[in-house]
Amino acid sequence: MPFDPFDWIDAEARRRADAGLVRTLRPRPAASGLLDLASNDYLGLTRHPDVTAAAAGAAREWGAGATGSRLVTGSTALHAELESELAEFCGFEAALVLSSGYAANLAAVTALTGHGSLIVSDAGNHASIVDGCRLSRAGTAVVPHADPGAVRKALQAHRGRALAVTDSVFSVDGDAAPLPELADVCRSEGAALLVDDAHGLGVLGDGGRGALAAAGLAGDPDIVTTLTLSKSLGSQGGAVLGPARVIEHLVNTARTFIFDTGLAPAAAGAALGSLRLLRREPERAGRARAVAAALYEQLTGAGLAAVRPDAAVVSVRAPSADAAVRWAADCRTAGIVVGCFRPPSVPDGGSRLRLTARADLTEEQIATAVSVVRRTAPVS
Repeated sequence: MPFDPFDWIDAEARRRADAGLVRTLRPRPAASGLLDLASNDYLGLTRHPDVTAAAAGAAREWGAGATGSRLVTGSTALHAELESELAEFCGFEAALVLSSGYAANLAAVTALTGHGSLIVSDAGNHASIVDGCRLSRAGTAVVPHADPGAVRKALQAHRGRALAVTDSVFSVDGDAAPLPELADVCRSEGAALLVDDAHGLGVLGDGGRGALAAAGLAGDPDIVTTLTLSKSLGSQGGAVLGPARVIEHLVNTARTFIFDTGLAPAAAGAALGSLRLLRREPERAGRARAVAAALYEQLTGAGLAAVRPDAAVVSVRAPSADAAVRWAADCRTAGIVVGCFRPPSVPDGGSRLRLTARADLTEEQIATAVSVVRRTAPVS
């Protein structure tokens, strides 16, 4: 062959390796002796017998797959039941379930904006929001992290339809957005507010009803929220919640809803099972926050540079990308699985370990995790 069209991939691979940024799939077994502080199973529900039974029952009743897009054959009574209970639990008028949280953000951002409109996006927003902005054909102003004044300035420079979008809890450092202040800014400037509550649902608010409920903003007519079913609810999928007219608009215009196969019944059943369990055991939300606080206090007490958590994510700074990778590997060897964030997931110089608190962790497991992280910490 005179020319290999994929030669450039080898050069990219070398650059990643030189920068310490190679990522590798690591299939896990069904059962492991490792202590998991890397997953997003904040409430410890993924393997809860009520949740797995709900998933199995839904698969038996409805089949293994949704069989088509939601607008063809992929909507079932189970999907409608989940949407109704999600909306009621979180305090919104209506909900729409999609195949992932990523798809939910793409749907909401693109369907609520478009050519000639403006999106004001926090610099710390998740990649799914960033991609939604890129696909929207709207003008996008990326503003400094958690800065309502910068949001106001960007909105004042634009005339016409506008949307401010932010994570409720940022996935890297675990800090919370100033939602009441952002809502005030948007209202004074005539903009809508979209909040990704992936890391707030199940952890924040009364009984885990989410960050919007905690801020007293749930159900407001100018606010829309997205969330995932794959974190606190231990399943898979995503949803958009908001005024009924917004949800109807998404059904008719959101491409990641219209052209995607519906969420598998087992996932919908599991999410519904988790939601009902959380209603019965609302104390799980507070326990997740308490575990995060204990991890933070013990890590900082051991001299590590951890970020105070506002929900269930605890971030610990590493001196470099290479050091973060080695640190995570050393933790695994010692029996603890932790997250490892490095560029491009975080800015250059911002590599870190990320520990996720789980409501089902014991005090002994917390102490063990802190001991391992401290003992394996790299020298700055």
